[in-house]
Amino acid sequence: MSEPLLKVENLKQHFPVSRQFTVKAVNGVSFEVYPGETYGLVGESGSGKTTIGRSIIRLYDPTDGKITFNGREISGKLSADTRKMLRAEMQMIFQDPMASLNPRKKVEDIIGEGLDIHHACHSKAERSALIAEMLKKVGLSPEHASRYPHQFSGGQRQRVGIARALIMQPKLIIADECISALDVSIQAQVVNLMKDIQQETGCAYLFIAHDLSMVKYISDRIGVLHLGYMVEAGTKEEIFSHPVHPYTKSLLSAIPHPNPEVEKRRKSITYDYASSGIDYAKGMQHLVGGTHTVLATDTELAQWTQAE
Repeated sequence: MSEPLLKVENLKQHFPVSRQFTVKAVNGVSFEVYPGETYGLVGESGSGKTTIGRSIIRLYDPTDGKITFNGREISGKLSADTRKMLRAEMQMIFQDPMASLNPRKKVEDIIGEGLDIHHACHSKAERSALIAEMLKKVGLSPEHASRYPHQFSGGQRQRVGIARALIMQPKLIIADECISALDVSIQAQVVNLMKDIQQETGCAYLFIAHDLSMVKYISDRIGVLHLGYMVEAGTKEEIFSHPVHPYTKSLLSAIPHPNPEVEKRRKSITYDYASSGIDYAKGMQHLVGGTHTVLATDTELAQWTQAE
């Protein structure tokens, strides 16, 4: 296996609210993303998924831990050269396709902003050609370049966001719940577009979502987050076929089944951390097969594996 493109080690992101209280959004999360793969981060709202993405791309300064991207450490103070590399090689697709686009700018200026900042084009003609080619790649027309964001539908706006991320030909794209604001039919179109672009360009995705079915469809490996901890991680086959942690089991049991007869008999598993007796802070990552790891104490892991 090649060297990881992104390596996150013991990442912590805390937000002081007052002198007495600090929100510990992310607590010691570690994972790796390899070139050309899709790593899915799943969990309920408030589990720390978006915070991890924003910390990696340095919209937040990490409280503790080490982040290595493209062979360089990006968790500390960034040098001018490292910052330039990070801004060019890592891009982000945001959750809200309208709020992430400047309503006062035309689409060509939104998509071409990265080109302008990094002086990637030698002429206006070259810039226009690159933008037109990128619009075609994401399923829009070159004529759309002169329009404003409010003149597009939600799915089209998200395609503009994808084009903006792709224009710099990044090695890693952080997709922060980029389909959650879209209709189900449009979600499939956008995800299929992302898969096609990945095959064509070889970029890697950190796919953040809470739709487990979509994560299973697009991801190679999956990490399950809860309360800022990575409670389970592995390939999508390991997570969906042999879940070990009770929180993962509860998430999977909540997936609706398209067959109404099976759906009638489906029983969802409830999981309440407060009454479960589990203490994430005392747990360790145990390898339970292949790349499959679970956060647990020795006693908890023994109980869960015996129950199976």
